[in-house]
This record gives sequence, C-alpha cells and structure tokens, in this order.
Amino acid sequence: MVDIGRRAALAALLAAGLVPCADAGAASRTPVTEGTAVPSGPRPPASLLGEEIRRLPTSRKVVALTFNAAWDEAGIDTVLAELRRRALPATFFPTGAFAAAHPRAVRTIGAAHGLGNHSYSHPYFEELTTAQRVEEVRRADAAIRKASGTEPLPFFRFPYSATTRDCVTDVNDLGYAAIEFTADTNGYLGPQGGMSVEAAVERAVDALSPGAIIQMHVGSSGDGTVLDAEALPLVIDAAEAGGYTVVDLRAFLVP
Repeated sequence: MVDIGRRAALAALLAAGLVPCADAGAASRTPVTEGTAVPSGPRPPASLLGEEIRRLPTSRKVVALTFNAAWDEAGIDTVLAELRRRALPATFFPTGAFAAAHPRAVRTIGAAHGLGNHSYSHPYFEELTTAQRVEEVRRADAAIRKASGTEPLPFFRFPYSATTRDCVTDVNDLGYAAIEFTADTNGYLGPQGGMSVEAAVERAVDALSPGAIIQMHVGSSGDGTVLDAEALPLVIDAAEAGGYTVVDLRAFLVP
C-alpha cells in the first residue's frame, strides 16, 4: 500500500539529493530464479514472510526503532550518540546509493546497529518488473556490504512503503522479510512540511502498542533540520514511561 502524499514528499527530497530514480518498466512478474538470493546469514522465520510486516509478532510491550537513510548524513551522529548513551538498539535501512555516497557513515552505523536494505535507488517497486526488483535489491546489498564491512540483515523496506503482493513475494523469494512500520513520525517533512518535534513525538507515542515498529529518518529536510534526531530522546522517554522496552529487530530472526 502507498500513501500518495508521502510518496510526493519523499520524491521531492530525493530529487534534491543524491539518489537517482530508477527507470521503471511495465510491471510484470516472473519467479525469482535459484541463485538470486542475497542474504548469507540467518533467514527470516516463517512468521515474518508472506506479507508486509507492520508490527512485530509479539504480545509483549516492546517497540522497535528504525531509521531510513536515503539522502544526506545530517542527524546521524546525533542519533547514534543518543542510542549509545542509552545503550539501545535501532535498525537502519540505507539505500545502496546512500551507502555508496556515504560509506563512512554506513560503516559507523553498522558497527553498532543492524543494517537492512532499502533498495538501491529508491524507486516505486510496484512499477518494476521482477528482474528490476531483483537488481535493485542485489545492487543495494552489494553497496551496503562494501560500505559497512558487515553482513546486512535479511530485512527489506520498500521505498515509499509502496507494496503489492507480488513485490512482497519477490523480496521474500530473495530471502528477505518485508519490514515496514506501524507508524512513521513524518519528521522527514520538516517544518516546511508542517511538522515539528512535538508532532513527530506525538505520532510515535500514539502508535505505541505491543510490537510496534516506529519509522524515522536521518537526513535533513532541505533546510538543515532533522526533526527525528531531535525527537528521538523524547520518543524513547515516552516509550519507557509507558512501560515499553526498546528491542532489536535482530531478536526476531530466531523462530
């Protein structure tokens, strides 16, 4: 599923930044062939396959913090410092183009946190053929591996959160779980998009429930502002005050 307003806002940020859009052909699907799978580490359990995951399969009061990285490095140091200060995990989903352009940042992130796959060039996956989707995932995996020097997680997040059943099947066939989110703080919109730190925190707090996955972004909103970096301490405070524990997505690789 896809939010049209979200697509437009993210597309504008990407157009102003580093990430080129992939050429989209007529969407069609042929089975992913043997030998195209990418992850060489643990595979996702069956509970994470067959659909886009917007909530972790648990009844415990836990929440996962995730960050997408697709344009610039703004806010990364602030986010990492806050997570380090609190000894908390997060999962980052860089694009391959981001990893190629900012290898030092990706290596720093990967030294402390899990790295998922957010495609190479942030295209609309529902507009791609299966072969094009495979190329996006494989190319991103190679770039993230090269930049980080670590084994990426078998977690894929669709650009623009735009998914179809065929898209999910294709990434599952490649060995990835489709990890989306319960709520996005929308901090990436920045003040010019009508967002504030308080509004970003409120969106995260409103989504708190067992197994919630919160999506945030690193990278500036165009005016140098990184609302999610500023909101992160308040989001964590609110979650902990509500009795929630921040968990690592990697814990859910165990069946």
